[in-house]
Amino acid sequence: MAEHNRHRLSRRSALGIAGALATVGAVGSAALTLSGHDTADAAQSRRLTHPGMLHNAGDLNRAKVRVAAGQDPWLKGWNRLTSNAHAQSGWTPRPRATVVRGGTGENYTMLYNDIHAAYQNALRWRIDGTTANGDTAVAILNAWASQLKAVEGNADRFLAAGIYGWQFANAAELVRDHADFDLDAFKKMMLDVFYPMNDDFLTHHNDAYITNYWANWDLCNVGSLMAIGILCDDRAKFRRAVQYMKTGAGNGSLPHAVPFLYEDVDGYALGQWQESGRDQGHTLMGMGQMGAICEMAWNQKVDLYGWDDNRFMKAAQYVAKYNLGQDVPFTTYTWGTGQRGSMMSQTVISEAGRGGVRPVWDLLHYHYARRRRLDVPYITAMAEKTRPEGGGGDYGPNSGGYDQLGFGTLAYAK
Repeated sequence: MAEHNRHRLSRRSALGIAGALATVGAVGSAALTLSGHDTADAAQSRRLTHPGMLHNAGDLNRAKVRVAAGQDPWLKGWNRLTSNAHAQSGWTPRPRATVVRGGTGENYTMLYNDIHAAYQNALRWRIDGTTANGDTAVAILNAWASQLKAVEGNADRFLAAGIYGWQFANAAELVRDHADFDLDAFKKMMLDVFYPMNDDFLTHHNDAYITNYWANWDLCNVGSLMAIGILCDDRAKFRRAVQYMKTGAGNGSLPHAVPFLYEDVDGYALGQWQESGRDQGHTLMGMGQMGAICEMAWNQKVDLYGWDDNRFMKAAQYVAKYNLGQDVPFTTYTWGTGQRGSMMSQTVISEAGRGGVRPVWDLLHYHYARRRRLDVPYITAMAEKTRPEGGGGDYGPNSGGYDQLGFGTLAYAK
């Protein structure tokens, strides 16, 4: 591993780790990693933490204090949130019994717009305490919990079950202690509608050859499985999601999502992303989907960010460097498609969508560069280029603009 990517621990961090290790020795608990997080086995045996998905209590409190003090970049992130049409307390939900993505009768735009409205109003409530925003978020979530019975369509139904599953759960996690939120009804909807589809896709992959579906299909369903596990205090579901990221057979697991590793001329470790030969829009989506999974796991004291010698970090550096306009290596990528695995290959990285903007970089920058004190110049440069990050509704009207919940500047600045 290049010297640039080794952990650089401050004296304060080192003392904190030493104290944690001493405590562990005294009480006989599980060992800690250098990140200060439990080993996966130890963390997964503990009670799940709330709030504990994309946001933890400390990050929410930091944003609240810094926004109130008028400090940037939090204030700029806050202004991006409050100016979004989805973040307004006058939003009216449009729940449906059946949501369709793919094929005839598509209506899924109503679902993702309502999810982002619920999330953005919930975030405003948590940071500014505005009653109207909290009430609106709860009204949206309760309305869908009382009506939604099925997600249907062609194969894209599994994308809907994955993407909107983890996003829905994250909105609910923010208001789980709101007096008017029907948490039990919402959990039932997630377990009856979303979880069976997530489970089916990760188990059977729509009866296709295992490499047929791109990394994002796995990732969104793993994200939903993990988020539902946290929301419902179901450690078995959470454990399964973590294990899939390490050893899953599909393209979303870390070894398959980052199949080739390199070191560039400046000594920085890079990792080729599985969809890099496809296009950069889906590649950036992958940064957001895997970033969300890693953050949810982190807030439950499991370090997927750093798993396998920071494998995801290397991929994010690779994607950032290429989308900054610089050259990166590329190894021919070959995979099997369809039900029988007819072989196809990509011989060059795709320029389609190169340099696009999605709200995925501040989450990664503030984790690797600030929490972990690692030198990640390409990730940092992309974060600086796209800051302050917005959310759904700020990146175009199509579904791709709603693949991430966003607002990383507000949520993660440190």
